[in-house]
Amino acid sequence: MSGHGSAGMRFRLSIPKIDPFLIALAGMVLAATVVPARGTVAGWFDVAANIAIALLFFLHGAKLSRAAIVDGVAKWRLHLMVLASTYVLFPLTGLALTRFGSNLMDPLLASGLLFLTLLPSTVQSSIAFTSIARGNVAAAVCSASLSNLLGIALTPLLVALFMHAGGGSVSSWGSVKTIATQLLLPFLAGHLLRPLIGDFVARNKKILNPVDRSSILLVVYSAFSAAVINGIWHRVGLTDMVVLLAACAVMLAIVMLVNFAAARIAGLPREDAIVLLFCGSKKSLVSGVPMAGALFAPAQVGMVVLPLMIFHQLQLFLCAALAARFGREAEAGAASGIAPGVPQGAAAAAAAAEARGFTIPADCMPGVVANLELLGRHAEALGARGERQ
Repeated sequence: MSGHGSAGMRFRLSIPKIDPFLIALAGMVLAATVVPARGTVAGWFDVAANIAIALLFFLHGAKLSRAAIVDGVAKWRLHLMVLASTYVLFPLTGLALTRFGSNLMDPLLASGLLFLTLLPSTVQSSIAFTSIARGNVAAAVCSASLSNLLGIALTPLLVALFMHAGGGSVSSWGSVKTIATQLLLPFLAGHLLRPLIGDFVARNKKILNPVDRSSILLVVYSAFSAAVINGIWHRVGLTDMVVLLAACAVMLAIVMLVNFAAARIAGLPREDAIVLLFCGSKKSLVSGVPMAGALFAPAQVGMVVLPLMIFHQLQLFLCAALAARFGREAEAGAASGIAPGVPQGAAAAAAAAEARGFTIPADCMPGVVANLELLGRHAEALGARGERQ
């Protein structure tokens, strides 16, 4: 009986938790579908959404620590790789996918797919997943913050450059001015006032964090209300959703695989490779939704942000699974007495040597492997000793 009980415990399925925010997003889309805001009510929702977004970026500016940026300057090569993934690799992948799938999806959905590739990385989830995976949290804070800071200016410029006149183009370069006044000015105001309000914001995170999500929910409801009134569900069918889901999955897979390869070629240590993987593969819903509201016509926003909402859920589920796996591997390495940053075994040693531009002779490999194992144990012992002190 006890054997059967232990076997049952061993093979028990672990159902991943679903972020309540994702459920709330789906609820807003459903609410807008059933009871869309119209007329004067829609106008009041738009005003409330604009105020909420300005407050959101004001608080982001107040939370941005200059010390975190200064501390991360030493990792400039890593930060450049993250920015290249966010603002070069992603857009190129998006351009290729939209060209390939131009006949398979609605032009506005294709525009939304390209738009999400031009957005900055996330902040909270990138840092959280890096921490779970036992990566370089300080570097993740710097990379994610820098990506968002640059994105306020870069994203509208890239949108104006890459998204030409057509189904989902920006109306004009005047949209860049809208971004500057609606998002950049509140952000700068919050950052300049950080010496006065920074401590208050840090102490009241649990109270202020809901501002992030409630503002996004408000914008999503407003955007989808306009989209529903303009017939979004008559334009978007099951086939469109399947194609869109496949395109987002392919994009995420390409970016992650390229970042894996880039980290190996550059010889990044494990902790920094994790930063590149998580910070360089995400797109910010918090920044993307209000930017879409400022850059696109109200009737287009719902369809434009739909690819972003799908991609956002995919990235959360996949990165959560990867972060948990990396975290378990790091714990297993620590339990075995081997430091995770030291390559172990012939294959890992050969890969590390190749990344640094040389080859380990075959007759030297056994000695190299033995020395690396000894080095790993010494590093782990020193780390444990430092923690006790």
